[in-house]
Amino acid sequence: MTRVGLDAAGALRTPPPDKPGYAGWYGDGTPPGSAGTAIAAGHVDTPDGDPGVFYDLGALTEGATIEISRTDRRTAVFTVRAVELYERKEFPSKKVYGSSGRPELRLITCGGGYTKRTGYLGNVVVYATLTAVT
Repeated sequence: MTRVGLDAAGALRTPPPDKPGYAGWYGDGTPPGSAGTAIAAGHVDTPDGDPGVFYDLGALTEGATIEISRTDRRTAVFTVRAVELYERKEFPSKKVYGSSGRPELRLITCGGGYTKRTGYLGNVVVYATLTAVT
């Protein structure tokens, strides 16, 4: 994981393309496992087509677990509630980034169709809820 922020337009940045194995946690937001919605974004693949950190993200299913090592040396364990694909034009920002007040996680990557001119046409979003801290 590496810390990421927002670009000039207010969109969530991703890790640099030369670090396809890194997921980017939104550093000005909720830390994973704390009350609120923690956000992490990562690449599905590289410009050369090599797999990125979230290459298999769309294959996760309800009930799968995600473990995130925290800076306090504890592990936040999240259980997947849903995996959804959105067209870029219809991305539900409030649903994805909004907080329910309980510890949640959203993992975001590119997905859907692809064209050389515009890149990926959508985003895969995983919704997960904290179920344990070890």
